Amino acid sequence: MNYGKLGRSNLAVSRICLGTMFFGGWTDEKDAFRIMDTALDMGINFFDTANIYGGSEGPGQTEEIIGRWLAADRSRRDRIVLATKVYWSLVGSQDVPNEENGISAYKVRRHAEDSLRRLQTDRIDLYQVHHIDRTISPAEFWSTFGRLEDQGKVLYHGTSNFPGWGLVKFNMSAAQFGRLGLVSEQSQYNMLNRAPELEVIPACIDQGIGLIPYMPLGGGLLAGKKPKSEEQRSTHVAREYGVDPESQQFAEFSSLCAELGEKEAVVSVAWVLHNPAVSSAIVGIRRLEHLDGLERATELKLSDDVLARLDEIFDINKGRPLQKGASPEAYAW
Repeated sequence: MNYGKLGRSNLAVSRICLGTMFFGGWTDEKDAFRIMDTALDMGINFFDTANIYGGSEGPGQTEEIIGRWLAADRSRRDRIVLATKVYWSLVGSQDVPNEENGISAYKVRRHAEDSLRRLQTDRIDLYQVHHIDRTISPAEFWSTFGRLEDQGKVLYHGTSNFPGWGLVKFNMSAAQFGRLGLVSEQSQYNMLNRAPELEVIPACIDQGIGLIPYMPLGGGLLAGKKPKSEEQRSTHVAREYGVDPESQQFAEFSSLCAELGEKEAVVSVAWVLHNPAVSSAIVGIRRLEHLDGLERATELKLSDDVLARLDEIFDINKGRPLQKGASPEAYAW
């Protein structure tokens, strides 16, 4: 496994980040434990979750599963960089004051404590705002997260689904409040969705913010052949992208991967990792075999000719247009 620094921070993370969104929904606790054990043995030291994750079991269940895994062997905690998120309402209603989507000092204080309890840990290594909140002031933003930092409950701060202007706004204000600022941003980024190249990636490079792309496999569309249950899910994802999973472009992609002697998932993740803004790629794991080959993705170097062929296959100039609206809703889920 290869490692690199997370943005401009001095924190070393594996180039593959274990995405845990499916734990508690698609993936039961026993299989989740096996996945985390195997990931750790592979050298993956970067685990990402969120307080909203839990699938059919409800919000918070993914954190609970990770917490029980950590409690089963306390030596694991200092071997991983643990990231979670805050923003969404966990009560299923937007009518509850101070529990609606968004962040405030009032809300984040309790949600952070709840995440620490569920994760059975004394700290969150990377605490991320799950979506841009257009109403919070930089003063409240940094006093809120700075207080957690001062208490030793949070080490680094990051974001998810932020537009470029949001990254610059909050990062530029950090020094005013004596803070390091943002070290990471999670955006959906893959060969089917290159919208972050418009403003998010340039902002990350300019501000020293490490990009952590989620869905590098396009919801499975860029992973090659899949079991029937996952084919059904991929068909749903394909509608969101506005593409046909049976179209010629995917056949051409598989053919190119065969020429390279590489799996489609390996090439897809390697493509994301080739971007200099990317610190680590989040791969959401539903089954243990989904970990196969991910070490190879961190080693594979794609030539300029291969990159050009991928651009042609996925037709970046004539592909799916952006949806109407402001960033990040124009391209983020």
